[in-house]
Amino acid sequence: MPSLHARPNPAAAPADAASSPAAGRPANPQKHLVITGPSRIDGLGAFAGEAIPARDKIGEIRGEFIDLAEARRRAREAERTTGRIFMIAISDKRAVDATASTDPLRHANHACEPNMVLRVQQGRVAFYAIRDIAEGEELTARYGPTHHAGRLRCACGSQRCVGWI
Repeated sequence: MPSLHARPNPAAAPADAASSPAAGRPANPQKHLVITGPSRIDGLGAFAGEAIPARDKIGEIRGEFIDLAEARRRAREAERTTGRIFMIAISDKRAVDATASTDPLRHANHACEPNMVLRVQQGRVAFYAIRDIAEGEELTARYGPTHHAGRLRCACGSQRCVGWI
């Protein structure tokens, strides 16, 4: 069964937010409901839990900030052990390791004709809808350059698939 990652309900917030257990913790970065579940592309995928209008921010991926050398080392280790890599370069010196993150968008698969775009803004990794996205549709992004360097076969299934990631 897919797991749900819902947005917080602002109406349910206590009147005195400073006394709440969440005080001092960052707000939920998900702007739309995202569901994780089995993907036809690869492993787990991220799916729209509701209709998402074009150009809307869908949400973010959070994680540990590390330097690129450490990111490359962790990616090699993850590829060898689990085959799953959850890292995104945010500059020519730093990356975000989302391996331990619970953010559902970390499961977004690559597609040659994606329905969302990844943007790095002030060190944050955010996803925006390229077009209207229907409820239940798998959320995909074009990965761009990866450590695979064009050696990983793409499984997006698009008519315009370039064949490799």
